[in-house]
Amino acid sequence: MRKRAPAPTRVIGIDPGLNITGYGIVELSASAANLVEAGVIRLPASNGNNLALRLESLYENVWEVIREFSPEAMCLEEVYSHVDYPRTAILMGHARGVICLAARKARIPVFHLPAKRVKQSITGNGNASKLQVQRAVQQRFSLARLPAPPDVADALAVALCYLKTVKAASNGFGNI
Repeated sequence: MRKRAPAPTRVIGIDPGLNITGYGIVELSASAANLVEAGVIRLPASNGNNLALRLESLYENVWEVIREFSPEAMCLEEVYSHVDYPRTAILMGHARGVICLAARKARIPVFHLPAKRVKQSITGNGNASKLQVQRAVQQRFSLARLPAPPDVADALAVALCYLKTVKAASNGFGNI
């Protein structure tokens, strides 16, 4: 019988964006998920002609975070596209592409999670507001202040959702 590979214990959650990308490093211990680091990557402002520069900056910054914290997996929020804003979805696809490339170069697997699933997992409501997600993350990690900007809370929520899923699949829900 083939032995199953152990579940990752340190993950990076990412809320991708071309202006601000949120990231959160969460580590699973025997009893809980612990916050290691969280922050944002701010990209140069769009001037209509610098998409390649902005994507390069995003890649390099994500690569640096991966190198510094050595996550074993990456969790990435899926793109939500609205019929009225197709350009936004296309641009987000570019951002997700360079983020996935950074993970691939680091040889870490990438798991894509829908925003509604993440919100349901963290708040109990798949249609939760940004503020509700921020409050749930604040409470979960006993933070003195709301994680801000909301991109940070979203990234941490993605990581927590993934860890809950892994924990449930391996040995039942723990208190994550």
